[in-house]
Amino acid sequence: MYTIGIDLGTSAVKLLLVDEQGQICNSVTREYPLLFPQTGWSEQHPEDWWTAVSASIPQLLDGFDASAVTGIGCCGQMHGLVILDEHDAVIRPAILWNDGRTAEETAWLNTVVGREKLSELTANIAFAGFTAPKLLWLRKHEPENFARIAKIMLPKDYVNYMLTGVHSCDYSDASGMLLLDVAHRRYSEEMLSLCGLKPSQMPALYESYQVIGTLLPDVAAALGLRSDVRVVAGAGDNAGAAVGTGVVGEGGCNISLGTSGTVFISSKRFGKDPFNALHAFAHADGGWHLMGCMLSAASCNKWLCDEILKTRNYAAEQVDITYDKLGRSHVFFLPYLMGERSPINDSDARGVFFGLSMDNTRADLVQAVLEGVAFAIRDSLEVARSIGLSIPRSYLCGGGARSELWRTILANVLNIPLDLPRTEEGPGYGGAMLALVGCGAYDSVAACADALTGVKATVEPDPVLAARYEERYQKFRKLYPAMKNLFQEVK
Repeated sequence: MYTIGIDLGTSAVKLLLVDEQGQICNSVTREYPLLFPQTGWSEQHPEDWWTAVSASIPQLLDGFDASAVTGIGCCGQMHGLVILDEHDAVIRPAILWNDGRTAEETAWLNTVVGREKLSELTANIAFAGFTAPKLLWLRKHEPENFARIAKIMLPKDYVNYMLTGVHSCDYSDASGMLLLDVAHRRYSEEMLSLCGLKPSQMPALYESYQVIGTLLPDVAAALGLRSDVRVVAGAGDNAGAAVGTGVVGEGGCNISLGTSGTVFISSKRFGKDPFNALHAFAHADGGWHLMGCMLSAASCNKWLCDEILKTRNYAAEQVDITYDKLGRSHVFFLPYLMGERSPINDSDARGVFFGLSMDNTRADLVQAVLEGVAFAIRDSLEVARSIGLSIPRSYLCGGGARSELWRTILANVLNIPLDLPRTEEGPGYGGAMLALVGCGAYDSVAACADALTGVKATVEPDPVLAARYEERYQKFRKLYPAMKNLFQEVK
């Protein structure tokens, strides 16, 4: 038995072929364009996702018995607004999770509707990246497109629709719409009404491991698969990554250092942050989780190297950052290149280098970026600690986690051990695991995680270095409050 796990990322899709024992037998990655129509805007063509997925599956299966594939699970970027017309045609490019155009709509939701009311209805307040503010923006600025909406979807749900013809969404991904009553796992009729929507425009809700349907016959033929291949609902990328690292059930933590950065804390019981700095979402294992999300994490290092230093040799840029320099640089970096979500919720915030002098080098800039991202991740961890959660250690995954230097910085900034998962594929592996559950190979997500996940190595903090970073972090946390009003004035 094989299952296919799909990780629908922001810049590329990655597909995994996984057997029943959890062995990754093959993988394929295919990139697609990211559009920035205006400063702070971020869009993609949903058709590009499907083109990439449908072209990659035959390549993934090359040399393998395609008839042994029994299931597909897709995990993907959250919050993106995909709208279809009455013929299920895409109306306009998807507005993505890191799009910052909805500051006005977000403020209206949080002040006029009110944070307390939003939290009561959805367990969350409005953030610029969420789906509901995008819908309000669309209704105001593109009323002709809004009037044509027959169905709303999230990015991975469009892929699932193209595979099965079913309009679906899982609870973990739907939690980030600001349209779901997370505690009761159902759409909030009041929130739908506020956004001018009817229940018929929403996709059907499923647990992440539930089967939504099987492949359409013509799709199966084109992909070289059997038409009885089961497709599960899948999950938002962070919930999928948590499943893929084994963070299920009560009290687990996973930190993802990908395009965005997240702190993911799982629970068997529903609970929310009383300050609403952390998101309260459903989990792909049938439970819930709290999550802090920063919009720009590994993408900050990619931006610095690609666009400013004009290199893609990221490892070479870190060679001169020796251990003795860690925690001693006087250069700070605020990693708010696309605004920020947790915990500051400020779409006007922007990236800043602070403390530069004539003797600084390119290595100092790279170090400042790596440290700035780590400090911002700690901001979310501090919120979790402030509400009484104990986080003695965490898993660490994502592309940035491949850097030994960045792992060392993060472990010492957070001052906790960081466990590296046995399998590093995060959302794609989680998607394949959810498909294994949907196909009956395992009775539950927890049982699948127990069997297929584990720790391959641990990064321990060093007391001396952790003390140095503690001093640096206390200085870092003063920078944003000092600049907050300036961000609004100079935008």
